[in-house]
Amino acid sequence: MHEKIITFASPVFFLLIAIEFLVARKRQKHLYRINDAISSLSLGVMSQITGVFLKLLSVGGYAWVFTNFAALTLDPASVGVWLTGLLLYDFLYYWLHRMGHKTNLLWAAHVVHHQSESYNLTTALRQTSTGPLFGWVFYLPMAIIGFPVQVFVVIALMDLLYQFWIHTEQINKLGWFDRVFVSPSNHRVHHAVNDIYLDKNYGGILIIWDRLFGSFIEEQDNEPVVYGTRRPLRSWNPLWANLEVYKAVWQDAWNTRNWADKFLIWLRPPGWRPADLRLSPAKHFDLARPLYDPFVSNAAIGYCLLQFVALLQAATYFLLAYKSMSALNAVVYATWLIFSLWCIGGLIEKGRLYLIPESLRLLAILLMSMLSANWFYSYALSVTEQALIAAGCIISTGALCFIFLPKNTHGHLPH
Repeated sequence: MHEKIITFASPVFFLLIAIEFLVARKRQKHLYRINDAISSLSLGVMSQITGVFLKLLSVGGYAWVFTNFAALTLDPASVGVWLTGLLLYDFLYYWLHRMGHKTNLLWAAHVVHHQSESYNLTTALRQTSTGPLFGWVFYLPMAIIGFPVQVFVVIALMDLLYQFWIHTEQINKLGWFDRVFVSPSNHRVHHAVNDIYLDKNYGGILIIWDRLFGSFIEEQDNEPVVYGTRRPLRSWNPLWANLEVYKAVWQDAWNTRNWADKFLIWLRPPGWRPADLRLSPAKHFDLARPLYDPFVSNAAIGYCLLQFVALLQAATYFLLAYKSMSALNAVVYATWLIFSLWCIGGLIEKGRLYLIPESLRLLAILLMSMLSANWFYSYALSVTEQALIAAGCIISTGALCFIFLPKNTHGHLPH
């Protein structure tokens, strides 16, 4: 249900993104970079795809604890149960979020949401694919108290959806609202890498948790927010975005000679290293660093944008239809979708180095539309529809070669 609601809400998300883009342009605030936006949206799509498989762990784990250890079975028809549940969920979310900034194991998942050096509504959709591995444990008190699974799932979705609108620079401070609820101003602070703002304002819906537990700071007029992470990602690769911190921590855990640190490093704060690996002082973080923005041509960006829009349709179909697929088909389809996102990110970042993977991706589209009755749609494709897909793949391949293959000074392909 979670993924279906998110899927059906997507047109609203994109409408609001378009409105924010136009408002920002009118105000002469060019907050959107297409490469960054595609990267953030790709990570959002990937999180929904992987969530199809990981919800067996997160929702399944909650359901098992509720079935076996619930002290009560609260009535899902009661308004009080829903209000109390939302309040409790938001409280537990605060602590999950706070620990997500204080321990390597949880930061490795959460870092994805902070990697963008821009801040707009696409940033809200920039979500982790590995968060469900451990995050669900923080909500088990709700299961033990007796909140039914369906209540937990819907409340979790409500808390998540609320946080979409706060990822914008187009809404200023809101007076009394900022003192009670998480607002755009409060959450801008949370995404900052400025020393004064670092690791503040963890709330999901209510900012009162931060006020109660000493993690609140107000956005300062004389301290403009700088976004990103202290160890910048410097990549549009969605797979690397999800794995960069896991790899760094794993390498330190492997290389340290202290056996206790091999395990404790996962519970240490981000940036902490075992004593025997601290060979040099930490590099100074420069707030004025240039944004990550490797050059690619407008034609290349246009190609990647069109391919991403087409991919959204395939991803939407998968999220709506995976339950009717065999396990093997679902895994193959999800793998192809993630591979496609990797290809698009690679083309934006490194151009022609991804020509072969992208060509293979297009070939896979052609073959699967011909060999499978309902690979991209819930009905068997007609000959005309198959011909249109084939033509699209051929045209895309031609455009791919024309845009990304190197040309000589006369604009022709080299011999």
